[in-house]
Amino acid sequence: MNQDSSKGPFIPPEKKINELTLKAILLGALLAVVMCAANTYLGLYAGMTVSASIPAAVISMGILRGILRRGTILENNIVQTIASAGESLAAGIIFTVPALVITGVWSGFNFWLVTLIAILGGTLGVVFMIPLRRTLIIEEKELVYPEGVACAEVLEVGERGGSGVGYIFAALGVGAVFKFLVSGISIIKGTVEGAFRWGKMAFYMGSDLSPALLGVGFIVGFNISLLVFIGGAIGWILGIPLFGLLKEISPTGSPLDWVWGLWNTQIRYMGVGTMVIGGIWSIIKVRKGIAQGLKQAFSGVKTAGKQSVRLRTEIDLPPSQILWIVLLTIIPIFILYWQLTGGLKVGLVAGGAMVVSAFFFVAVSSYIVGLVGSSNNPVSGMTICTVLLASGLLLLFGMTGRSGILASLGVAGIVCCAACTAGDVSQDLKTGYLVGATPRKQQLAQLVGVGASAFVIAPILTVLNSAYGIGTTSPTSLKAPQATLFASIVKAVFTEKGLPWLMLGIGVLIGIALILTDELLRAKGTGFRAYVMPVAVGIYLPLSLSVPILLGGILSLVVKKITSSQGEGEAKEANHRGILFGSGLIAGEAIMGIIIAALIVGKVRLPIEVLENSFVSLLFFVVIIGLMAYKALRRRDN
Repeated sequence: MNQDSSKGPFIPPEKKINELTLKAILLGALLAVVMCAANTYLGLYAGMTVSASIPAAVISMGILRGILRRGTILENNIVQTIASAGESLAAGIIFTVPALVITGVWSGFNFWLVTLIAILGGTLGVVFMIPLRRTLIIEEKELVYPEGVACAEVLEVGERGGSGVGYIFAALGVGAVFKFLVSGISIIKGTVEGAFRWGKMAFYMGSDLSPALLGVGFIVGFNISLLVFIGGAIGWILGIPLFGLLKEISPTGSPLDWVWGLWNTQIRYMGVGTMVIGGIWSIIKVRKGIAQGLKQAFSGVKTAGKQSVRLRTEIDLPPSQILWIVLLTIIPIFILYWQLTGGLKVGLVAGGAMVVSAFFFVAVSSYIVGLVGSSNNPVSGMTICTVLLASGLLLLFGMTGRSGILASLGVAGIVCCAACTAGDVSQDLKTGYLVGATPRKQQLAQLVGVGASAFVIAPILTVLNSAYGIGTTSPTSLKAPQATLFASIVKAVFTEKGLPWLMLGIGVLIGIALILTDELLRAKGTGFRAYVMPVAVGIYLPLSLSVPILLGGILSLVVKKITSSQGEGEAKEANHRGILFGSGLIAGEAIMGIIIAALIVGKVRLPIEVLENSFVSLLFFVVIIGLMAYKALRRRDN
């Protein structure tokens, strides 16, 4: 995947072509809103988001070059830069802000506070990354930025006449129709599940029928999807039956209700323990890189804007503008924390802690995504550290209860947005470096993407919470695993509500066992790895969500096996086709889910019950799997 940059950028620095144009800005802003909405839904549903860069680049090429017949590769790069900001900002918000509703501190999502947290965090993620660009993106050769390189390859193929937009739009329609048949007129069951008793034990089996989760599995690949399923199996196939047996608690009532209740009150907290130890280990493992990243950050601050050669491809936002943006961002942050904490002194301390944490984790995030990619960026671990740091400081000032929860999660929300955005900015700047973009224009584009996305997140959260619920015990609720985790932590810190420490301890032991296993696999040089965080997410999610993710991962493996005999080029193309189709499935289901939620909030009585037969539902889902396999294996003709 690593592209040879020794030949120079695709567009030479001395050549000037259209880049930050009005049509690129408008299309990018529109896609930013769409990708933000899709990833908000997906992240709350499955606890993970997917990169928006490649789908946005392909859609941009299809519209600008295919329909308008006038787009350039650098305009397409601007579009994907703006659009990807929506995805990263959504991740930063949904991992933290819903915890305020889950804890009961907020009764709903305050529009201006959510928007302010998103804008401030996203802006810091962009501007704190700018001084790092030269050292991390250009000079540090070990940092490959895999998603950034892949997106550059897609843009270059598109410039030579390639396409693929048909895959995305076809899948978008399929995903939307499927979701409408689930939640609109209720022909397909959203989940096929059941449970049965055996003595003192109860066993569960089931699967969500979700094209979006199938697409997620294909995109993340077999290794990660299997780890997510292993996590689900630990919690549901082993944890629930053993808990009933060892605790000598006989299942009462409906077996299905009993297993769900046990998972909600006990078993899922194993995932919390595993996630905590996984996040801490992720940071420990790259401690040398963190130190190097911080060193380069301070070096970059000192040397920013002092290059003797001022080629177009080396021009960043000038230091004076960066300073003004930082000041205009930090001042509202201090005011925000003054209001959240109710005291100037505590607000200054909380705000200062947030700014320092944000700069630190921007450097960490930017370095890690270059090393291992955005998919393995331990944002959850960084946010846990921020929550614990902020909580400790606030406790020293005597803050407890609702005000302490509000202030600590407010700090964590901005830091999480900054870290997520910085990782995305880094990948985009790597793409820009390879295709010959102007860094300053990309940095402005990122700020546009942050602004466009920030104003839609609160309304989307409000609609989804009103229609489905977020982090509740309802079967239709969006599980919001990371936000529920942070809610559990701050409630334990600032209130007297305890946690199931036995389950947390078991989760920590599981995390340690996974770390040891992964280190052994790494030493042996095996292709398969035992990463902690996917397993932790799997434990914390319902097993029914893990099944379609695994099916998508198996499908990606099968496609790879079938096409490997046809040469590396065709195998890579088939995987790319599958990723585009999977991205469309995600976007289609998510957008239709939001539309249906808006109709429900508008008092439209949905779903209209028609059939909901398990066999028919499974048959429909098998057809979707077959269609995705067909689209991936079929040579592109569009």
